[in-house]
Amino acid sequence: MTSGGIRKKYLEFFKARGHVVIPSASLVPENDPTTLFTGSGMQPLVPYLLGAVHPEGKRLVNSQKSFRAEDIDEVGDNRHTTFFEMLGNWSLGDYWKEEQLSWFFEFLTDKEKGVGLKPENLYVTVFSGGEGIGRDDDAIGIWKKLFSDVNLSAEYAEMNTEEAAAERGMKSGERIFGYGVKKNWWSRSGVPSKMPIGEPGGPDSEVFYDFDPSGKMHDLKFGEFCHPNCDCGRFMEIGNSVFMEYKKSEDGSFEKLKQRNVDFGGGLERITAASNNDPDVFHIDIFKKELSVLDMSPEAWNEVGAEKKIRVVLDHLRASIFLIGDGVSPSNKGQGYVLRKLLRRTALFFDAIKSDSHSLERATNAIIVSYSDVYENLGIQSTKIMEVVLEEFSKFSATIKQGLKEFETRTVANSITGKDAFDLYQSYGFPWEMTEELAKERGIHVDRVAFEAEFQKHRDLSRTASAGTFKGGLADHSEKTTRLHTAHHLLLKALQLTLGTQVKQRGSNITSERLRMDFSYDGKLADEQKKEVERIVNEKIGEDLPVIHSEMPKAEAEKLGAEHEFGQKYPERVSVYSVGPKGATPESPQFEKAFSIEFCGGPHVTHTGAIGKFRILKEEAVAAGIRRIRGIIE
Repeated sequence: MTSGGIRKKYLEFFKARGHVVIPSASLVPENDPTTLFTGSGMQPLVPYLLGAVHPEGKRLVNSQKSFRAEDIDEVGDNRHTTFFEMLGNWSLGDYWKEEQLSWFFEFLTDKEKGVGLKPENLYVTVFSGGEGIGRDDDAIGIWKKLFSDVNLSAEYAEMNTEEAAAERGMKSGERIFGYGVKKNWWSRSGVPSKMPIGEPGGPDSEVFYDFDPSGKMHDLKFGEFCHPNCDCGRFMEIGNSVFMEYKKSEDGSFEKLKQRNVDFGGGLERITAASNNDPDVFHIDIFKKELSVLDMSPEAWNEVGAEKKIRVVLDHLRASIFLIGDGVSPSNKGQGYVLRKLLRRTALFFDAIKSDSHSLERATNAIIVSYSDVYENLGIQSTKIMEVVLEEFSKFSATIKQGLKEFETRTVANSITGKDAFDLYQSYGFPWEMTEELAKERGIHVDRVAFEAEFQKHRDLSRTASAGTFKGGLADHSEKTTRLHTAHHLLLKALQLTLGTQVKQRGSNITSERLRMDFSYDGKLADEQKKEVERIVNEKIGEDLPVIHSEMPKAEAEKLGAEHEFGQKYPERVSVYSVGPKGATPESPQFEKAFSIEFCGGPHVTHTGAIGKFRILKEEAVAAGIRRIRGIIE
């Protein structure tokens, strides 16, 4: 089957079962400064999973464009991609496990309505229990019946951990496997112990496709025995149904949510690969069209490592096209930095497979044409997309030549240091594989361990920078942005005083020109309310209150009532900013009398009088139960 055919069938299947088809959100999150890209189907729907009323109702379905930057360096095997489409269906307080598991099984196995996979190739995992939550016996019972209905034995086997599963393996007749919180529990924060107070989560049930029922594909380096969560390549996860029914309580236990949700996600590319009974996702129709127009020499096709290089080109070019289509431009920071990295890696491997700019143009056009009927923005922006891709390639061609020269100059005594290899990566965009291949051609040793150490240092610094730049919602740390950041704290408190303590921040973005805050509130603000919010903010600015930075245990900050982003993970020791009262100092912050207290990494002015006069420019709705305020300082 084609990926387009499966996408169409999936949407029609759930539409026939009362779901409303909603459009894919942009790859650039509109209301979430905590992440650079939309990485899953549920990400744009978080407010509704938490209880806000969706305008389209309680049953929703779509195919969501998704991008995961953390997978860039993993691309090259037969299943990792940076860009993918996530098929998703949701029940917002409506149907539950019986309907969800039955429907997904029907979609996978029915030849007319769905994909037509053989049921005997499907294996499932469920939650075996842990951290105070019991085993999901309901899901086990449902799966047993579903397999029994197609005359398949489906015994339950409790694995708990991957290590235990690798030692035990699968017995005859077993088809349902129980794993613990690391594999079959879902929350935005991971396992239950890492979930903040109030965070929703629940057990999940995953479906795996078996590409090798004989078991000959299993590699012993992954353990003596194979099992669904084994990484040997025999099994591929093709869908995950999350049953979101719990909320983390203050004492660390769990209570039931008022609204039970079903949150399903299934990778379109993976389901298509399963329909072809081929574990290589790069053999599906979309990549075949892209590959068919690459003008490669026979020598390049037969070189060692050619397959990996080709996969990188196929994935990175497709991902770049979608990012450009959603408004990202190559740059040296944020989303633009990731796009530039993708395009440079594409250029490097294009050069390595000895293809040319004409092939690049044809491949770019093939992808745009393949998707334009579903994602119209690609067709509308095709000229711009082509210009950006070709311009970036042209700019980087000189860098490739310079990098090759740099490689030669750094090669000393048949060896190249790990630091040199990392500098080539950092300054010239050479991934490890390119440096390693160049070294092999010359019979030169490269210090992989030292390279990994340098790379990890870079990764740690990048995480720190990302946390400061994006999780705080600040575009930069300029003097005016800093003043607006402190005004942002005053604004949140003023909104709570005017509208009620139920108001919580749901996103922010602050530049040197203006601040933008998204907050939870049902209903438009009256003019009198906006004036009152402005008055409170400017009153606190006029009082010239001290702004105090403190560090303390997270639990202590929570007891003080410090505001923090809902669902955000924080370390055990946190940074807190408090505003006021008069006379407070870093040595004596007087939290109990402070005007506002928030978890925050800064930066801020030292006293509110430095902010200037605050004015609200605009207040509007951005989603059900979510409002947005834009403000400036004069």
